[in-house]
Amino acid sequence: MNPISSPHAHGARSVGRVMLLVMLALTPATVAGFWHFGWPAITLWCVTILSALISEAFCARLAERPAGPLLADGSAMLTGWLLALSLPPWAPWWIAAAGASFAVIVAKHAFGGLGQNLFNPAMAARVMLLISFPVEMTQWVAPHAAGLSAALDPMTALSVTFGGNVPDAMTSASLLGHVKSEASRGIALSQSLTGHWDPFSFGLGQRAGSLGETSALLLAAGGVFLMLKRVIGVQIPAAFILGVVLPAAFAHLLAPDQYLPPLAHLLTGGVMLGAFFIATDYVSSPSTPLGQWIFGLGCGLLTWVIRTWGAYPEGVAFAVLLMNSAVPLIDRVTRPRIFGRRRNGHSMTAP
Repeated sequence: MNPISSPHAHGARSVGRVMLLVMLALTPATVAGFWHFGWPAITLWCVTILSALISEAFCARLAERPAGPLLADGSAMLTGWLLALSLPPWAPWWIAAAGASFAVIVAKHAFGGLGQNLFNPAMAARVMLLISFPVEMTQWVAPHAAGLSAALDPMTALSVTFGGNVPDAMTSASLLGHVKSEASRGIALSQSLTGHWDPFSFGLGQRAGSLGETSALLLAAGGVFLMLKRVIGVQIPAAFILGVVLPAAFAHLLAPDQYLPPLAHLLTGGVMLGAFFIATDYVSSPSTPLGQWIFGLGCGLLTWVIRTWGAYPEGVAFAVLLMNSAVPLIDRVTRPRIFGRRRNGHSMTAP
């Protein structure tokens, strides 16, 4: 018998097909973001993805590899797409270009390329941008309830994206930022939420926020689609959401005029995007079911902690990156015991 190395069976799905399914799941929330925020959001999305693709081709050339296969697998496009959804919809073009370049060149290829990165590239880029350019990364605009036709025309949109000319009358504050700002002034939560918190409108994406994070229900629907297609498992999304909801519910029960209700945490910021599309990244998440539960719970709990007591109103990106750094340890602790060996890998001696 001629033994051959494992694995002996392969799944029928290629990397490109998995990326395509994820992008298909992101499409409804993306289109809703275009509808709410208009042509500047569309331009920003295009610039972010184009910058990611150019950066991927640049890295392929540096490595003296053909760029075609790297671009065809869809990983660079998905990275740019996820980053675009986490940016302010009317951010300047250079924010998108710098973030996409950092995500692909530094957070992905500096670690060895696809399958080797320790941190989620899109979230690493978002944190870099937030720390480096806090003003541009927290400049929100109010969505247009009348849709794309009520937003700026395409030519004016170009002046917003490439000229940075955002009308002051259109700027707004996110709910998380508004609540944190009001709390620093000693204003009670019930007063700061008055006129700013409507679960129905927030679920439909009619609120200020990042390009794709506003449509929480559509993101959840896309996540369910991926679970039905068995692209992602239920462990990380469920654990992520529980990690946010349980401490939020407990704190709100103890001090309802100090802590946001759990539903507000779910429908604001990037919880849905993080739970279904960011934390479930194959490369930067644990491989064992128990490890995925631990990872998801950690992401959710850290998100709530950072939102509640941290300096930044939103904590999803920071939470995911912190838990990414713990993945090797989680995998080591939760790996199943091999028959005939102890959990530490040493062989079992006969009595």
